[in-house]
Amino acid sequence: MGVRVGLKVPVLGAGGWGTALAVAATRAGHPATLWARRPDFAARLSEERENREYLPGVVLPDGVEVTPDLGRAVDGSDFALVVVPSVGVPDLLAELPRDLGVVLCAKGLAPDGGRLTDLARALGFTRVAVLSGPNHAEEVGRGLPAATVVASADPALAETVQTALVSPALRVYTSRDEVGVELGGVLKNVMALAAGLGDGLRLGDNAKAALITRGLREMSRYLVSQGAHEDTVYGLSGLGDLVATATSRHSRNRAAGEAIARGENPAQGGKVVEGLRTAGLLEVWATAHGHDLPIVRAVARVANGEWTPDVGIASLMGRNAKPELEG
Repeated sequence: MGVRVGLKVPVLGAGGWGTALAVAATRAGHPATLWARRPDFAARLSEERENREYLPGVVLPDGVEVTPDLGRAVDGSDFALVVVPSVGVPDLLAELPRDLGVVLCAKGLAPDGGRLTDLARALGFTRVAVLSGPNHAEEVGRGLPAATVVASADPALAETVQTALVSPALRVYTSRDEVGVELGGVLKNVMALAAGLGDGLRLGDNAKAALITRGLREMSRYLVSQGAHEDTVYGLSGLGDLVATATSRHSRNRAAGEAIARGENPAQGGKVVEGLRTAGLLEVWATAHGHDLPIVRAVARVANGEWTPDVGIASLMGRNAKPELEG
């Protein structure tokens, strides 16, 4: 497919997912600009045409330009994909022009525990979207079949992003449920940590199936309480992402949970594990607002060392018996 010059796709963040999205844009027929903050890293990517640190084995097509110059990356573009870890989003947004459409791709929370979309609007951005779904960079980068969702209160922005990424290898759906799509990606990371804990303790398939099912129920209660549509919970950014992240060998959060169960460092290699930070923020929120998020609580307390993995499992298995479906 030839590159169409009319739509330039800036991808801000040269980790694995940012690299995969840049490649996906060229696969959809659009030139992409991949921004890396470190000039030496940008130079290496540009020369080697492969992100050996974060996405080895995926060749950067000619349609991907790599630059450490943020202004150059977004110049002439209507929107940008913001693909840095959630902790880095505030600083990056502060450097961007406010008339730029920002598409938030991190599956985490703002420093105060709020939504990144709310943070972007508080900083003056009026065109905001969120991209989420069952999308492992290792597979999207290689062109394996995948699907994702872009949600925005601005339908035109969502449709532009859809056009920028949709291809025979990647189906891109649009949604107006920003809350549901954003928070589904946030909560599933915590559930994947729990799944990894179970894998590390060798609890078996029955436990994994029960964890995914009850985890989805916990996600639903939280998302709906925040204003999400319940149907979104059972879509790609909810159930779809939960299944992928809780079961895949590519899942960083699942692997981190497994490492904790083995008494190892859950963030080996210095790579960001969003669920570790998210679990703590969500437990604080649940306690303050009187919400019952038992899996979140168990993961947060095991992750911070307050509970052992065995105590975390016991806290879930020892809960009072009740009907499966409340109400």
